[in-house]
Amino acid sequence: MVSSNTSSAESIGHGQLDLSPYLSPATLDTLEDRHQASGGEHSDHRSEIEADSNTEREREEDALPIEVARRAEYIGFLHRAPFATEAYALGFVTGAREDCRIQDSHLRNVDVPILMLDNDFNRPDLDRYLTRFREVEPEIGVVGDARTPEEAHTFVDAARELKSDYPDATIIIVPKCREAIDIVANADIPGESLVLGYAMGRSNIKAWHFSDIANWRGHRVHLLGASPTKQWRVIQELTQPNLTGDPPADIIGLDWNGPQGIAYKGESWSRDGWQDADFLTIRETVRRSLREMRAFWEERGVWPSEGKTPIERLEPAVKEPDDPIWAANGGDLSDPDPLGSPDEWAELVDYEDEDGPYPIEQAIIVTYEDGRTFAYRTQTERNYVEYHEGLWDEVVDERP
Repeated sequence: MVSSNTSSAESIGHGQLDLSPYLSPATLDTLEDRHQASGGEHSDHRSEIEADSNTEREREEDALPIEVARRAEYIGFLHRAPFATEAYALGFVTGAREDCRIQDSHLRNVDVPILMLDNDFNRPDLDRYLTRFREVEPEIGVVGDARTPEEAHTFVDAARELKSDYPDATIIIVPKCREAIDIVANADIPGESLVLGYAMGRSNIKAWHFSDIANWRGHRVHLLGASPTKQWRVIQELTQPNLTGDPPADIIGLDWNGPQGIAYKGESWSRDGWQDADFLTIRETVRRSLREMRAFWEERGVWPSEGKTPIERLEPAVKEPDDPIWAANGGDLSDPDPLGSPDEWAELVDYEDEDGPYPIEQAIIVTYEDGRTFAYRTQTERNYVEYHEGLWDEVVDERP
């Protein structure tokens, strides 16, 4: 008779695989069991086991609850106006790369803040970045991508310099090699520790090319790029309990600019995947994607807690005009959607401009002698209205 604890070729049925060489030994339940199995040295092993238990208990006590670890402090959308205007109104953090602008300076009633300053990882220039950082003084800064340990130390020195002047700033360094993770995570920095940038988007070196998920757990992390569904999978891997009891990563923030580029291909992002949006304008398409992104993160407890988004903490990015302004079709701009659809405008004016009508934020504002103020979308439209209304020589003020 074959013992129940013995495996043999005869005891394994047809089609079955003998897994005994791959199975872990049975767990020893007591210290005495472990002592007997070790063959002696009871006191030394007891102290080692107690030390291991204490370390594990301390690690569990220090670990963040999952719901806290997954709750981001901010979610960024870094792009130009008018898309930045829409994102800011919905609660996203707005910003730009250090060599770019939000492009709202020509809009007299729009001021979108640069709250997050990214760097051009394809054409890095640390001096240029630090200069720009001090110009705009953002709340969040992505200093650079550390492809070597030497670069990691250089960026840590730069971050230390920034933190001495801007102690409340969130400073991110993006490791692009395994050694950089430890260098950045363990850096001696005033105030809050540095944040590890987890590269997911357009970067040619992704985080998983040189590291494992375990390397990032227990640290402050920002997810760079990729769609919400891909980011959510990584957030789960970084925060959910695992067999080795690693503490979860603290998801400080994330960003993605994808909806703007895809909008030009006629699609918007949604919680059910990419959707056809050929019937929408580019701006409406991006707005729809942003709304879906916010809903996606709210459903999963990742969206920042109430009162933490920029629109809740700061002033609105779009200021209401101080004087009454009327669209050229006679609609009051304070009314909901006074301009109607692009088709309605096309019926009103024969557009010959190659660039077509602009959004109302880019309107040509003209005040006339009779006290009326009109907002024109294009110069062609202005010429048309002024000719038919006899307003050629009655301009009092003009604001592009």
